[in-house]
Order: sequence, then C-alpha cells, then structure tokens
Amino acid sequence: MGTPPATAQGLSRAEVRRQAAALAEVGRRLFLDPGLSASGTLACASCHDPAHAFGPPDGAAVRLGGADGRTPGLRAVPSLMYLQDVPPFAEHYRTPEDEGDESIDNGPTGGLTWDGRVDGQREQARVPLFSPFEMGNTDPADLAGRLERAGYGAQLRGAVGVTAGEQADVVDLALRALDVFQQDGALFHPYTSKYDAFLAGKATLTDDERRGLEAFEDPARGNCASCHVSRRGNDGTPPHFTDYGLIAIGVPRNRDIPANADPRYFDQGLCGPLRTDFTGVADYCGRFRTPTLRNVALRQVFMHNGIFHTLRQVMEFYAERDSAPGKWYPRRTDGSVMKFDDLPVAAQGTVPAAINMEAPFGRRPGDPPALNERDIHDIIAFLGTLTDGWSAPKTAGP
Repeated sequence: MGTPPATAQGLSRAEVRRQAAALAEVGRRLFLDPGLSASGTLACASCHDPAHAFGPPDGAAVRLGGADGRTPGLRAVPSLMYLQDVPPFAEHYRTPEDEGDESIDNGPTGGLTWDGRVDGQREQARVPLFSPFEMGNTDPADLAGRLERAGYGAQLRGAVGVTAGEQADVVDLALRALDVFQQDGALFHPYTSKYDAFLAGKATLTDDERRGLEAFEDPARGNCASCHVSRRGNDGTPPHFTDYGLIAIGVPRNRDIPANADPRYFDQGLCGPLRTDFTGVADYCGRFRTPTLRNVALRQVFMHNGIFHTLRQVMEFYAERDSAPGKWYPRRTDGSVMKFDDLPVAAQGTVPAAINMEAPFGRRPGDPPALNERDIHDIIAFLGTLTDGWSAPKTAGP
C-alpha cells in the first residue's frame, strides 16, 4: 500500500501510515461483512469474490440482492482489480503527453462502473451500498445505523483519531476505509502474472501463447490491443489491458436477465438508463467501459450483460459477429436476423451509430471470419498468461 502524503492537520508520515493501515483493516472487515446490507446476506465479497480476482464467484449473469435478498441486478459484476489508474470520466479524453499523442480526442473514456458514471473507488463503493438491487440501504442514515450497531463507528473514528466529542460522518469514513482497503497493491494490483514476468525477461511464452500475443496485437486479425492495451506505457508502467474507453460492440440481448423480459427495457450503457446525463445521445447508446483483461481467465461470465460464459464464446463472437450474425442473434418472423437486438434500433434494421466496425468486425455475412480456429485457441492461451500468482516451474534437481 502506498504512503499517503502528510495531511493539512500536520500529521507526521508515521501517523498517516498508521491511519491508513487502521482504515485498511476496517475496510477489509467492511468488505467481508454481509451485515452492511439490508437483507443481512450480501457483502461486497459476495459479488466481488477475492478467490475470483474480486469478480463474480460463478457464471450467473446477475446477482441477487435488495432488501429481500432476492431482487435481481441488471448487469454482470465487474472485477475490482486494477482500477487504481482509471482516469475520471471525460466525454473528450486526451491521452496525457507522457503516454501518447495528446492531440487525439479519444471520445468518452474513464470513470468506474460499466457506464463510467462515478469517479474514484470511494464513490464506486457508494453505488452498491445504496442500490435497491444490491445492498439495499435506503439512505445514509440507514447505513449509519448498521455501521454503529456493528461497532464500526467506533473503529472508524478511532482509526482517524476522532475523539468522542467531535463530529464525524460515519458513512463517509466507511467509504474512505473501503477505498483505502482497495489500494492494497498485493491484493488489487499485484502484477504477478506470467506476462508480467515475460515483460521483465523472467519468463518465456509457449508457442501457443506467443502466437496468441501476435494475433491479439495484429490489427488485421484480433486487433484486441487497440482497446486492451498490451504494451508498457512510455514511462515503463505495466499494461492494464484496457484503454478505459467506452465502446459499443453490440452483444446479444441476454434473456436470462429478468429486466429483459420487458420488451421496452434496454440497457444502453452510457446513454442510460442507470446513467442519465447522456440520455438520447445516439452515438453513445450501447457503449460500455472496456474492462481490463487481467485475470480474465478466472471469470465465468463475460460482457456487461453476462451473455457469454467462456472465453471461446467471446472470441467466436468477435470473429463472427458480422460474418455469421445468425449464429448470435435471433431471427424475425420473416427469417431476417435481428442484429444488435439489445438496442432499440434493432427493430428498424439499421446499424446503431455507436457500434464498433473495426477489425475483427466489419465483415459481410458469408465472409471468412477474421480469426480462424488456431487464432482463437492461441489468443485464449495468451489470455491465460494474464492471471496473477504465476511462478516459474520448478526444475528437477541433478
């Protein structure tokens, strides 16, 4: 965990470190405690499982929560790992000068959650705590009561040195503690994958993994690295395998999500309904933030709506979305394919304005896919090198 700067109150560095350690410990307990939820059954760790890279523990498209513990969510659970450098949301994001060409407008970029609607992990933690289909607290007073009854109020005030006669917002302190806990590098951004060792010259990729990296970076084949950046930054920082952008790829509608039983309901990401500041902006509809691919091989549910359950399904969709759309989308009564059926304009038979058409997309029905079977196999092998906790195989003794 990094050392915070000394505060305006004149605390010494040692005291700042002590506060950070104390807050992190309370944050860890909060993260694991289902008692913070209205149902008493849902903790942060219930959805963000430490054993699965702080992502979903199984292949369910959405989790159940709310006051009754049975209210279904709307989106698949993202991982909480490698979020420390996600920039604040910007509608017109320009790459910092030391990282690339700052003259290029990269469009909507950054922010946390699938639609980028909050900045920073403290505000991100607030979302599930008060969501009616997640932890279900009705308001800050409701959550404050739970925190005080569980003894966290005293622990939080003690962690930051608030005396009995001073006022402190216990909810704000809890959010701060969760934030500090998620700054623990060993847990949330360890950079201990085989690929990190490869970049450091301490590991060798297998033939499959090496070919997979080549296909991953090839702009005419996978073109994955155009969004999931795979090279070190100009300053030598390890790649996060995301450009933090919001992009629309038009994944099929997931009819396992209860909300989708309503034919009038569409989750359009950046343009709503959970985010409201870009409602109706056609070029933003269907855009969701590009997640990191680090530890992606540990997931059992993929895309914002959890429509896919294996990396092979994901890769085949990328390869065949446009060349074999009938494999991925339903058909209308006249037999035509209802492409991009999770966006309202699908009924009009048009391509939504935001849909990405860069490789491997952009082919016509009947064309060979941009990725063949070998490419798909190899890219999946490469993605396996992004799992943290790798260690070099032990060699047999003489």
